[in-house]
This record gives sequence, C-alpha cells and structure tokens, in this order.
Amino acid sequence: MSIYVGNLSYEVTQEDLMQVFAEYGEVKRVHLPTDRETGRLRGFGFVEMSSDDEEEKAIETLDGASWMGRNMKVNKARPRENRGSGSFGGRNKSFSRSSRY
Repeated sequence: MSIYVGNLSYEVTQEDLMQVFAEYGEVKRVHLPTDRETGRLRGFGFVEMSSDDEEEKAIETLDGASWMGRNMKVNKARPRENRGSGSFGGRNKSFSRSSRY
C-alpha cells in the first residue's frame, strides 16, 4: 500500500516528509513528483511505510493536519488511471495525436 499526501508546500523535501511520517513507523520510500517542464514540485507526494498498521495510523492522524502552513490531505493512494494512448490530457478522446490540423 502507498499513502497519497496532498496539499503540500512547494518547499517540502523528501527528508521533511520522511521525518513527519517516521513518527508513525518505518518509512520505506518517499516520492515527490515534479513537473516535467518546470522541474517544480507538484504539491503532492507518496509515502510507503513498512506495514499497513503504520500507514493506517499515519493516515488517521495526519489527514487534515496543518503542516508548513497548509492542511495536508492524507489517504490511501489509488492505482494510477490508464488515460489511454494517443489522447491529449485525457479529456477529449476524439482529439488524438494522429489527427490532422
């Protein structure tokens, strides 16, 4: 299982997030996605802990908690959606990369 952590400060580091979650157990991995074009943090991340019990405790305690001037959104991460191949942004499926302008 993985934990989704949203509404993060853009100044947060992996070490910062690791320290917060380490209070609830052993942190195995922290991932903070960045924007491909700007390299800037996207304001959310993922944390993996060594047991489901530790993750549940962290989720229950940290969801809605104020940290670095923001209220964190913490819950179980959902599997990544398959957006389909060939579409831009996943919204307009009729507009594909193979379409001519």
